[in-house]
Amino acid sequence: MIRAWLDLPPAGIFGVLIVLYFGTPLLLAVIAFRGPLARPVQSLTGVVAPFFNGVAILFALLTGFLAADVAERGRQAYRVVHTEAGELRNIHTLSVASASDMRAIRAALKTYVTSVVTEEWPAMDDMRLSPNTGAAYDALLHEVSIPSIAKDSGQAVHSALLTATLRVGTARNDRLALSSDHTNDLKWLVVIVLGLLTQVGIGLVHLEKPRAFLASLAVFASAAIVALGIIALQEYPFDGTFQVSSQPIKTLQALSE
Repeated sequence: MIRAWLDLPPAGIFGVLIVLYFGTPLLLAVIAFRGPLARPVQSLTGVVAPFFNGVAILFALLTGFLAADVAERGRQAYRVVHTEAGELRNIHTLSVASASDMRAIRAALKTYVTSVVTEEWPAMDDMRLSPNTGAAYDALLHEVSIPSIAKDSGQAVHSALLTATLRVGTARNDRLALSSDHTNDLKWLVVIVLGLLTQVGIGLVHLEKPRAFLASLAVFASAAIVALGIIALQEYPFDGTFQVSSQPIKTLQALSE
């Protein structure tokens, strides 16, 4: 349920929050002032605000923790993409500067870059892996691992190429792990439920005045929608409005073989 909501476009994400957080106050108002339960609910009049601060504080804290997790994941995604692109460029530069002919390495590198941009990036949006990209990386690692490179270009160049290629693999694995991470789904559920419970608490404090009841709940609902909506748009770093771009890797397609 949470994953399906987070996969919606921005209008859908905000639409669900609007229906949920503005629909709940209307439902509570009917229950408290118009429905058959109005009299029992009105008997709760007199509850003071401090008794419900705990729920609001829990909602605020967990929302803050969730926002911090989402922001950190976005920063990690940005770093790993630029690390991967930087190491790929290092491989190309070393292959060009080497005394031996490394056209096979450059061809394998370009195949890998093209596969990442055209196949793996769209697959990450759908939470899938790209077998072709994995095979392209294996082919690149195979070309770099050929023992004759050390003999023709020197052990230092060969070691640098191997190190850069392994770092590409590590960065790719990190990128794939971040794109398929759903560990925040339960946190989202808890935050949304706590938001609804906070609305119930605010409503209990304003049972004596229907207009104040609706006004206070509307203000809270607006704040919750803005905060949770903006955070939700950044939940998946490689998908959505604020996604990390593939441009750093895509620019490597222009490198010559």
